[in-house]
Amino acid sequence: MSASATLESVEHWSGKDRGDENFPVGSALIRRDLRRHVHAFYAFARNADDIADSPDLTPEDKVARLDTMEAVLLARREEGSPSGLRLRASLAETGVTPRHACDLLVAFRQDATKRRYASWEELYEYCRFSAMPVGRHVLDLHREAAATHPPSDALCTALQVLNHLQDCAADLKTLDRCYLPLDLLAEHGSSIEEVRGPAETPGLRRVLTALLDRVDGLNRAAPGLPRRTRSRRLRLETAIICALSRRLAARLRRGDPIATRVKLTKSDVVASVVAALRFLP
Repeated sequence: MSASATLESVEHWSGKDRGDENFPVGSALIRRDLRRHVHAFYAFARNADDIADSPDLTPEDKVARLDTMEAVLLARREEGSPSGLRLRASLAETGVTPRHACDLLVAFRQDATKRRYASWEELYEYCRFSAMPVGRHVLDLHREAAATHPPSDALCTALQVLNHLQDCAADLKTLDRCYLPLDLLAEHGSSIEEVRGPAETPGLRRVLTALLDRVDGLNRAAPGLPRRTRSRRLRLETAIICALSRRLAARLRRGDPIATRVKLTKSDVVASVVAALRFLP
């Protein structure tokens, strides 16, 4: 790590923000007094993710920068991570545990050094750190019951895997990283090299379908989240996200993420809002 990075900031912002996500982040549906706390958590996660995904930093530099972010978050040092300072203040004000943010850093350190996943089980374990803490932090911020955690974990994991499928070609091209499980690729007569092609092959489509089948199972469990959420505003937001996850999965079944990035449309958002209204009393 450079001396300037050590003294100033280790953060490495890519330019992405909340508007680039597949789901609302601290939207107007979130209680006004909690919105800035959701944004503080997102900023910390965004900066850490950008470090892990930087094509310009070495794995060692990435891990060192992520370690600095954690040290600032946990008050072991005072400089190096503005978003860590902001989140530390948020956690002190709200009483939410830093565990969720620290769990995210476990995943981002893994991203810095690990480029292949042997199986669905290995990928799911990665999501336990990369995705599940996001939902749990928001739920803890709202003082929701622990019963909301399992369906939240399912929803966050579904969204994470869908994002991996959306970005599989770009991740391999820019970072030589592939989240498609190696055992599924072998089982369906495909290979990582096919992800480098101009369009999906029949074997690769079978792999994507197998992963989308897993996502569908997660999406079937996810509506338990709005059903168990006490906060009416958060219930509506989580219901919208559940609908967005289902619609993105459907688009990935029809589209080719190797040829182009498959993404949600404005009509998907509108339809998801309408579908979510049934969760309101």
